[in-house]
This record gives sequence, structure tokens and C-alpha cells, in this order.
Amino acid sequence: MSSLNDEILIEDEEQGMFEHFRLTVDPGQEPVRIDKFMASHLENTSRHRVQMAIDNGYVLIGETPVKANRIVRPGEVIRFVMPYERHGFEVLPENIPLDIVYEDDDVLIVNKPAGMVVHPGHGHFTGTLVNALAFYLGITPDPDASDERMGVLVHRIDMDTSGLLAVAKNEASQLNLAKQFFDHSIERTYVAVVWGNILEDEGTVRGNIGRDPNDRLRFRMYPEGSDKGKHAVTHYKVLERFGFVTVVECSLETGRTHQIRVHMASLGHPLFNDARYGGAEIREGTIYAKYKQFIRNCFEVCPRQALHAKTLGFVHPSSGKLVRFDSALPADMEALIAKWRRQRLAMETE
Repeated sequence: MSSLNDEILIEDEEQGMFEHFRLTVDPGQEPVRIDKFMASHLENTSRHRVQMAIDNGYVLIGETPVKANRIVRPGEVIRFVMPYERHGFEVLPENIPLDIVYEDDDVLIVNKPAGMVVHPGHGHFTGTLVNALAFYLGITPDPDASDERMGVLVHRIDMDTSGLLAVAKNEASQLNLAKQFFDHSIERTYVAVVWGNILEDEGTVRGNIGRDPNDRLRFRMYPEGSDKGKHAVTHYKVLERFGFVTVVECSLETGRTHQIRVHMASLGHPLFNDARYGGAEIREGTIYAKYKQFIRNCFEVCPRQALHAKTLGFVHPSSGKLVRFDSALPADMEALIAKWRRQRLAMETE
């Protein structure tokens, strides 16, 4: 019998949660198809699920994706990545309104408001997006209701970030979309308001992102190529300048936790009102009381980090066609930007 000789590595990032497995075929293994071999050596994983994983290119021998009828040979190392299925987690449906941007038999695109937690846990067991999806998709409200019986979010955004999220409504779509996120082939653009006047009209931030050893709630940037953190790339483009703050569009090449927040802070331009990364204090501008009051009013208008997941594009798991969805800026960010436009006009006319 083969051995599972590497621990399962679970990545908890914006692009989703994945299990990384490595199976080594024993010297005495008789010839058998790889799908049958894998299904017999993995707990809680059906042969059908393994076959779908193979079809989506998750399973490799060496660096080559294999077909389901591939015969395993003694001594071979099988590597594969599969979306993580959460087991034994209670999710009770709640009748919470959802802003559904698009829905078909395979995917659902939802526009999440700021302040809503995506998954239950860490003190948030009700009122989450998953609870709302459970109700919307018609799961019976009982203690055994688990998120394996419903649509699966294949990525996530922070509680205080607004914007678009994709939900897979069946297992085939989950595997397909999760692979696109894992391969960083998903198109995602965000709009953010950041402190300071960014000198360049556009640019790219490259730097590994990992947890801050001094604060488990924060992440930090490490040098690219470092053995700390994970590779991360953010492209940004200036949309509008207000002198003391700048509106930028950020495109993700990777999807690490807090990626935009950390990368922009590393440039000295933390997101406006992002308390965790230094954006909830006056970073730029005058010391006069009138200006300080203006900033306090801005913080009240947008009482969270000014970040919105505006666009989402991917290859549809059934049609194979590229689809792209867009969402308008939420009212708090629109109001924040409008205040800065008025402030700029007032300064220009003084």
C-alpha cells in the first residue's frame, strides 16, 4: 500500500482553500488505473471526484498532468491539489438579502457588502455570506446542514472589503473554478482610495506576503524570492488624484490574504481608513483643525478600508467562454470620493 508521506498543506488565501497531497506508489503495487488507486488511498474522496480533479489538470506525475486511465507504476510519486472540503461544520440558513449579479446552473456571482463576513468562524457564526447562501439555495435549516451541501465559495474577500465573489453551484464547477484561481488566471480588479499622491501613473508591486510574526492578525511583505511568505504581484493604475489621497485601480496577478492592503502600505500609501495597516490616521495634509475635521468626516462617511472588488472575469466552467462581471462602487466609497472632489475644488478656488 502507498503512503501519504507529506503532510497536507492547506492554504487559506483569497483564492480559496486547497489541499496539497503527495502519494508514493509502493514497490509491490499491482498495475491499476490512477483514478482507482487515488480513490482507494484517500479518505472522504470518491472516484468521481478524483476523475473530475484529473480532468481539470490537478493530478501530476512529475510535472505532467495525467489522464484517468493512466496506470501507476511502483515508486512513482503522484502530486495533486484539490479544493478543500470543509467537514462537520454547521451552517444554518439565514434569510439575509443577497445582491445577485448573475446566476446559472453552474455559478452564482454575488456582490458582498462591506461588513459582512464571508465564512462562519472566529466569533462570526451567524450573519455571514455562507449563512445567506444556505438560505438562498434552499438548504433545510437543521443542525446537520453543512456547507458541503450547498454552493461553494471558491475565493474570499475581507469582511470590510465590498465587491464580487464567485460561488460554484456544483462539484464540477468548484473544481474548474478553483483551478483557475490556483493558476492565477482569474481576472480581478479592485478600486481603492489610498493615502498620498502616488507619483507614477501606474506600476507593479512584487513582494512575498506572509503573516507578521509579531501580530497574527496582520500580514507583511517580504522580499521577492524570500523563503518567507508567498509570491505576490499587484499591478496598480491611478484613476484620480486629490493631492492628499489617490484613487487607484489594482489588478491581482496573485491572490494572497490582504494582498492589496499590504502591498499599497509597503509603498507608503496605505488604504484610506485601514486601521490594521496605518490608514486610519491622518497621513497627509495640513495640521489645521478644519482639515482634521474634514478627515474625521471622511472616516465617518466610509468607516472601513476603502477597497472594492469591482470586476471579476473567468472562463465559464461549462461553456468554456470568457465571462466578465462588473459592480458599481458602493455608496460609502462614492460619497468618500465625492467629498474629496469637493475638497479639491475648494482648494483650487481659494
